[in-house]
Amino acid sequence: MSQTSALDHRQPSAVVVRQAIEWMMRLNNPTASVRVRQRCEHWRAAHPDHECAWQRVLSLNSELNKRFQSLPAGSAAFDALETSAQRLGRRQALKLLSGLLVSGSSAWMARDVLPWQQWGADFATDVGQHSGFALADGTSLQLNTDTAVSQSFSPGQRLIKFSKGEIFVTCGTDAQSPSPRPLLVSCEHGLFQGLSGRFVVRQEDGHTRLSVIEGQVLIRSPGASSITAQPGQSYSITEHRAELMPALDMDPGAWADGMIVTRNMRLGDFIAEVSRYRHGYLGCAQDIAGLRLSGVFRLEDTDKLLAILPQTLPVQLKYRTRWWVTLQRNA
Repeated sequence: MSQTSALDHRQPSAVVVRQAIEWMMRLNNPTASVRVRQRCEHWRAAHPDHECAWQRVLSLNSELNKRFQSLPAGSAAFDALETSAQRLGRRQALKLLSGLLVSGSSAWMARDVLPWQQWGADFATDVGQHSGFALADGTSLQLNTDTAVSQSFSPGQRLIKFSKGEIFVTCGTDAQSPSPRPLLVSCEHGLFQGLSGRFVVRQEDGHTRLSVIEGQVLIRSPGASSITAQPGQSYSITEHRAELMPALDMDPGAWADGMIVTRNMRLGDFIAEVSRYRHGYLGCAQDIAGLRLSGVFRLEDTDKLLAILPQTLPVQLKYRTRWWVTLQRNA
């Protein structure tokens, strides 16, 4: 089967489609640097779905150009559209192009587009999304809600630059190099080296949390000696120290399976966790914040998730609007 035929049968995810759209728009910018073009080439080569999405977006871009060129003063009309899209903002421009991709296949539907500040990332998710990526070296990378990361691979190392959100890393065997290169994850508060296995890194206000699921992770914090984290351990890392945390009241990697799994968790903390997966405001009254709950909660529909709470706790949901929800004690 030819490469074109093979790509025709692939169905990239909506996240990958959005990434292809972003790369196309970045490269169409007259100020696009050689480095941006090289990063795009690297992204395309990282996975067959990337190249498939790129070819389809490229085809759509060519078709749009032809249609505009067929109009009187076509190039001027196209330039005007592009200028207007830039004036409206990148988010609206991506919505426009994503909408065009919907025609012909529901698999191309992209309901929410990435915010403009995540354009510099190689991989990103919007609020409420989580997605997985297979890197060229064999590493598996899963992104939780509202997350942005970039990769920088060289002959000497594999570096994942983590800027916001939460990631689940499964160390690869470095299929690209005859001598394995270290797998590094950098963030605001330090550098982590995945020695083996799987681990979760989460960026929070003032600190970064590392949770080791399997294997070992070396923590290099600017203000502390290197520490090797073991399976089942979680560390809070700041600019000044790396501190072993007590047992968590929530499974740190369950989100990768679309779930929140709690163990005697405070209701206020639970609501704060659920709010990460929703747009708008989700709050909890202080007089019930200390209630405890344990269980398995699925994330695909947070409204259904919230509707379960009054069945097990003396609470009620108050919807001011779809985007403004509070949890209060039963009257």
